[in-house]
Amino acid sequence: MKNKDILYDNTLVRKPWGYEYVVYRDRNNLCVTLLSINHNQTTSLHCHPNKKSGFILLKGKALFQLGLWKKKSEVHISPSKRMISRGLFHSIKSISKEGLLALEFETPVDKNDLVRLKDSYGRKNKSYEGKKFTKKLETNFIKFKKPKSQNKQTYNFGKRIISLELHKDFKKILKNKSKTIFGILGGSVVDKKGRKVLSYGDIVRTNDMRIFSKAFNIHKSLSVVRVVK
Repeated sequence: MKNKDILYDNTLVRKPWGYEYVVYRDRNNLCVTLLSINHNQTTSLHCHPNKKSGFILLKGKALFQLGLWKKKSEVHISPSKRMISRGLFHSIKSISKEGLLALEFETPVDKNDLVRLKDSYGRKNKSYEGKKFTKKLETNFIKFKKPKSQNKQTYNFGKRIISLELHKDFKKILKNKSKTIFGILGGSVVDKKGRKVLSYGDIVRTNDMRIFSKAFNIHKSLSVVRVVK
C-alpha cells in the first residue's frame, strides 16, 4: 500500500499555536508526532472520525477539553497520558509558562482525517495544513529509529529522557515503576486465539501491563516508547 502523508515525513509544520513534526512512522500503521504548544495557546476543538489517537505529555501542563463542553475538561501534568477514542471532539491548551511538549500517536496514518468544529485562529471547517505551512526539518530535530534489537535507544526532550525498546516478553517491562508510560510502536499483545488486545498506538502504564501479563502474551515482539515519571 502506498504511504500516505509523505509530505509531512521530514518537514516541520507551522501552527498558529506552535509547531509539530513527525518523529516516527511505521508505514500507514502508525504516526507519532511531536507537538510544541506555546503558553496559553490551544489546538482547535476537533475530532478524527476514523483513527484512534493518544498523547504522552513530555513537558509542561495541559488542559484537555473532551467533548463539546468545557466542563468536560481534565488537567494533565507531565509525564502523563491520555487516549482519545475515534470521533471524540477534543482540544489541548498549554497552561504552563514554559509551553507544552507532547507525543501524539495516530493510527491508521491520515493527517486529513480531521474535522475542526471550533478554532481560535480562523481554521474552523478547514483541513490539515498544506505545503505552504511546512519547511524542511533541520538536522538537530529528534527523529526516532525503528527498534530492531534488544539494545534500547535513548532521547532527551529537555529534562525528560525517553527510550525506545524491543521486548519479547513482559519480564523487563514489569520491572518498571507502576506509573511508567509505554506507547506501542509495533507488535501486539494477544489472547490465546491470537486476537489483539494491545497494538499500534495504544498507551498504557506498567500497572496495566502487569494485568495483561497474567492473561495474555506478547506476539513475537513488542516495540515501545518508554517514559518514566
